[in-house]
Amino acid sequence: MSERSRNSRTRRAVGGRQGRKALRENAVAKVAPFIERKIPYFEYLSEHSLQLIEDNADVLLEEIGIDFLDDPEALEMWVEAGADVIGSRVRFPKGLCRQIINSSAPREYVQHARNPQRSVIIGGDRTVLVPAYGSPFVFDIDRGRRYATIEDFQNFVKLAYMAPHIHHSGGTICEPVDLPVNKRHFDMVYSHFKYSDKPLMGSVTHEDRAQDTVDMAKLVFGGEFVDQNCVLTSLINVNSPMTYDATMLGSLKVYARNNQSTVVSPFILAGAMSPVTVAGTVTQILAEALAGMAFTQLCRPGAPVVFGTFAAAVSMSSGAPTFGTPEPSQVTYVAAALARRLGVPFRSGGGLCGSKLPDAQAAYEAANTLQTSALAGVNFMLHTAGWMEGGLVMGYEKFVMDCDQAGMLSVLLSGLDMSENGQAMDAVREVGPGKHYLGSAHTLRNFETAFYRSTLADNNSFEQWEADGSLDASQRANVLFNSMLNEYEPPPLDSAVDEALLDFIDRRKGSFEDRDY
Repeated sequence: MSERSRNSRTRRAVGGRQGRKALRENAVAKVAPFIERKIPYFEYLSEHSLQLIEDNADVLLEEIGIDFLDDPEALEMWVEAGADVIGSRVRFPKGLCRQIINSSAPREYVQHARNPQRSVIIGGDRTVLVPAYGSPFVFDIDRGRRYATIEDFQNFVKLAYMAPHIHHSGGTICEPVDLPVNKRHFDMVYSHFKYSDKPLMGSVTHEDRAQDTVDMAKLVFGGEFVDQNCVLTSLINVNSPMTYDATMLGSLKVYARNNQSTVVSPFILAGAMSPVTVAGTVTQILAEALAGMAFTQLCRPGAPVVFGTFAAAVSMSSGAPTFGTPEPSQVTYVAAALARRLGVPFRSGGGLCGSKLPDAQAAYEAANTLQTSALAGVNFMLHTAGWMEGGLVMGYEKFVMDCDQAGMLSVLLSGLDMSENGQAMDAVREVGPGKHYLGSAHTLRNFETAFYRSTLADNNSFEQWEADGSLDASQRANVLFNSMLNEYEPPPLDSAVDEALLDFIDRRKGSFEDRDY
């Protein structure tokens, strides 16, 4: 028997035992639907410096302005709101955007899941961890890098549903390229409703697709409930620098007018789409986000909105985006503080990396961005799990590796137990000098919950590790994700709702031809 075959057999055997054990230890039902933060925020800049950035953003909005392309309605709405509009360029009197946002945008809101126990609160001292988004490729160590399919999409929805420390089903977890571009959103949204009962994100690639998402949500929740409550989150990317295009504006209007959440998120590769300095980049981010968030409130006052950022740096030698470096962390710290000063929820961060494999580079770059996001105070952490190759790839092994990190963030943000049990003075008195705590009454009471238990790290002796197949972290992650998919059981979905969704999809798909755009 070859070494590869022997290791493969060992991996399968270990996978069944260890995978089932991990799933039992990390059952979804045992975990809160979001993280309640109990530690301070990491404040990176002084009050004076934050005010300077806000003042500079006001200058940018007033003197330079933001382009709103190919949307006469949006331009007319800005004229009525008091902005100066020439062509597609909108210039904003000082304080106008902030005034509009402060007059109606909620500081926090509930996004309802079809299972009420999975509903999340976005904003305040809470963190919601969300899968990665938008990759056209997927990767696992058995089949390598390949175009994503609807089966891959469904697999990741299932993994996100089963992952105890992922709170949200996400949106375009990967792009199912085996389906027509103009119809694949039906299958993606349906998959979120069918294979998970956590909250989800809607389609934004066309205003009609956004409306289809809202209409499908109405079949699940009821039209009146959707009108009065948030059940969808959408990602509205600014076409940086300083431009909103017709696609994003059309989707933004649909979601905001239906009282659904929009994450208004400048997409920045610093050095190419913003200045090479952190202060200059954050100034531009703030200005772009202020314009978009204010526009949501022109569409429907009170509609939930999130201040989003996505910031990476461009290598000055190659032009390629880089991840896990200090400057994007600085951007995240500062933007989070600006969002708190504005009084709206904040989105950023995740397990970002540029690596092509689930290797050491992937792990340390992802850990850097995850830790930064947690300490900064991100409320909606998109791209928490699965991101590889600068966002081009959704990785199966990387997904469960990041989920393990997500569990650690939950413990970190929960703060210290300072109760009588947490102080452990009874244990100190019982044990005294020169003994050990392993058999103490305090240890026996707490051993089942003491310390975070990784689903992937191997802390056994070398001999035990070798006997278990000598697996590295990516191989153990491969075993785990396959075990999870084998163990998956769908959450209940009312048969009448399921039938209504499928009927809607069939009718809508049949009403227009397939297109690849």
